Amino acid sequence: MTETVDVEGADTTIGGSEGTQPVGTYEVATSIVSVELSGVEVEARVSEPLGAPGLRPGVVFVHGAGTGRYERAFLAQAEALASSGVVAMVPNKRLDTYTTRDRDYTAMANDYLRSVTILRDLPGVDPARVGVYGESEGGWIVPVMAADNPAVSFVVLVAAPVVPPRQQAAFAVDSYLRETGVPVELLRSIPRFVGMDFPGGGFEYGRFDVTPFQQRMRQPVLMVYGTGDAAMPTVQGALELIEDLEVADNDAWTVRYYEGADHGIRVDGELLPDFARDLSAWVQALPASADAAPKVAGAEPYQRFLAEPVERPRWYAEGDLIVAALVLSLLALLTGPLAWLVRRLRGRRGRTLADGVLGPLVAMGAGSVITFLALVAYLLVVANMAQNYRSSTFVVQGGWLGLRMLGIATVVAGVVLIYRILDGRRRGSESAAQTLAGEWTLAGTVVGSVLLLLSLAYWGVFPSLW
Repeated sequence: MTETVDVEGADTTIGGSEGTQPVGTYEVATSIVSVELSGVEVEARVSEPLGAPGLRPGVVFVHGAGTGRYERAFLAQAEALASSGVVAMVPNKRLDTYTTRDRDYTAMANDYLRSVTILRDLPGVDPARVGVYGESEGGWIVPVMAADNPAVSFVVLVAAPVVPPRQQAAFAVDSYLRETGVPVELLRSIPRFVGMDFPGGGFEYGRFDVTPFQQRMRQPVLMVYGTGDAAMPTVQGALELIEDLEVADNDAWTVRYYEGADHGIRVDGELLPDFARDLSAWVQALPASADAAPKVAGAEPYQRFLAEPVERPRWYAEGDLIVAALVLSLLALLTGPLAWLVRRLRGRRGRTLADGVLGPLVAMGAGSVITFLALVAYLLVVANMAQNYRSSTFVVQGGWLGLRMLGIATVVAGVVLIYRILDGRRRGSESAAQTLAGEWTLAGTVVGSVLLLLSLAYWGVFPSLW
């Protein structure tokens, strides 16, 4: 990352906030309303300031990734806004059309716009001052809602990815794993995994591009990041949004960075009071606060790497083929045990493989399976550590070293096997496989092991091979 955002000062206080009410001014009343969507109904919690005079501005909250229930989401934000005189509405996320494989951000935007319509019609709400607040994944939905839509009077984007989902996923995983201290070989495999088409299809939303919608947003925009959020391109996101708003001829934008705050602008699990203060002031003071100085303020953000487009892997690394190769390798490795079992059931005894072949063959087959399972276990452990911002040199580096040693030992067993087969042929002694069952055992174990070892090499266990 070579560009940067010019932060004009450390004070995040929103200018143009004269006459606004601070957080905590009013008592808050909550109620539940129903939102009719196409084919389903969801509930929404409305938080209102008791005794606030006149028509009040309103905010509809748009959830990030996950289930999105009003009982848990945006509680502190809605309370802060309502206690300062802003009506806040948190609808439940529609889940019947939202899965890991399939998401339609345009359809989700249309669903959330139904909540905007309801909030605009509530008593005590100024329909000309109702905006939307999107956090994380909501940063791909809110611009769709706001593009060319005067019903949305302002936009708040918190921890917005800006770049397409696949690009964002690769960036986030890379950032988390770098913080954990994983080997560079593992980092190189991230785009290979994120860029492939997954088995069974789906995940088309991973290529969703929010840029055309941001370029049609003409409302005032408040963009917020926490400097402790490693998952987001905190510099690149702001720069790209500003460029998109320039296309819309919109200079009514404000950017705020909060020191040490995480993805939800929290520190130690609590919503940052300065953020609640600034959010409330910005919403209340509109339109005066839309272009109030400073436009960029707060802590100095840092982004080491760009969130770049993820290329499609080569044909042999697509999800369906990877799964097919894995299944084929396991079936091939089962050939030997099944052949041995069939011979036993038929009462046949005697050798199926020549002397000196069985040992390295078993070591090669078992080693490839153990190494593959060890890789899966290692990835799960490291992923858990990365999500919880933990690191351990012994686990991360020591585990990777042990994994590579297992892989090398398996390759050595394969080399010994080949040497003994060739040596037997050179000396004109008996064949490596004594029976048909032996031939199937030898072929199946070698084929299955080679497929697993190639897969391990692709994911970085043998980086020198690729």
